[in-house]
Amino acid sequence: MWFHPATAEKMSKALEIPSSYLDEVLGHDIKQTWVSNNYAMEGIVHENNGDIHIDDWGIEWIKSDEFNQIKSYPLKNASRDEILNYKYPYEKADKLLNLMQPVLEHKKDYFIGCDISPSLFEMIWRLRGMEESIYDIVLDRELFQTMINQAADFNLHLAKRAVSEFELDWLWSGDDVAGKENMIMSPEDWREIIKPRLQEIFDVGKSNGLWMAHHCCGALRSIIPDLIEMGLDVLNPIQCDCVGMNPAELKRDFGKDLAFMGGVDTIEFLPNATSDKVFKETKELIETMTADGGGYILAASHTIPPETPLENIFALYEAAGITKEQIFDGAACMSSKGFGQKGPKIKRRFS
Repeated sequence: MWFHPATAEKMSKALEIPSSYLDEVLGHDIKQTWVSNNYAMEGIVHENNGDIHIDDWGIEWIKSDEFNQIKSYPLKNASRDEILNYKYPYEKADKLLNLMQPVLEHKKDYFIGCDISPSLFEMIWRLRGMEESIYDIVLDRELFQTMINQAADFNLHLAKRAVSEFELDWLWSGDDVAGKENMIMSPEDWREIIKPRLQEIFDVGKSNGLWMAHHCCGALRSIIPDLIEMGLDVLNPIQCDCVGMNPAELKRDFGKDLAFMGGVDTIEFLPNATSDKVFKETKELIETMTADGGGYILAASHTIPPETPLENIFALYEAAGITKEQIFDGAACMSSKGFGQKGPKIKRRFS
């Protein structure tokens, strides 16, 4: 479960524990972090709206309404030569991969993941801008393919180092290629341009005996059979308000070949529903997605935003079998023992 830093702060204040202990008290099963550009978007936290940073890719980010948004794209309006000569930050790979060290300290107790996203198209549009990236697909396909290859090569560099240097349970890639109603590019274009290079990334995880997880927002139903064919094990985030992404239908059609992670909407449902409705619908979601005994990881569809009422968060956990009372008891026990010691163990659900 991902919390926005402000949400984590609110939760830790209510439980009277440091935010670094939330995973333990809430019974989370997974620990992972980003070692690529998603760290620049989500891992760097500013205090004030308007605060800015420039990442290792040359992208300028600005904090706006609690989240980091891109302020300037380094390859927007760039010439063809400038695009072809753009250099990915290979010299920063050691620094990026070192972000995994705090996660690896917990490998005995948690399912450990390394997130190398964004992998391909999403990385391109962060550099180029969405509009120009889409134009490139149509107007200069050779250039677009070259940019995809540049992104893929760097992503593969991180992936290969991660699986060789870290003791992982899964490798996590990501590439948002869909909108609310359909794919951003045609499925045919995706299969021609994106799929072969994404396959190479999947193969790094699979050939090293790891589960392969992939993040893609939006209405990507048309390429789910492709992802299964490629060896994908877990698909995230399941945006149930998008066309073709009803969780029950996905489970029915693809559940024998694919596990799903997510499905609890963080845009409208979780911040605005009553706690009773959150409990009821989350319970139904779990029952639907585990009707055959497995193949589902409960998670919110995105980072849980700060405007979410705490009672709704507690209702979400209660639907998974972890009550508010258990959470507060665990926090109180941890506080009484001192924060160097763990509270009562909440049974984890992986093997």
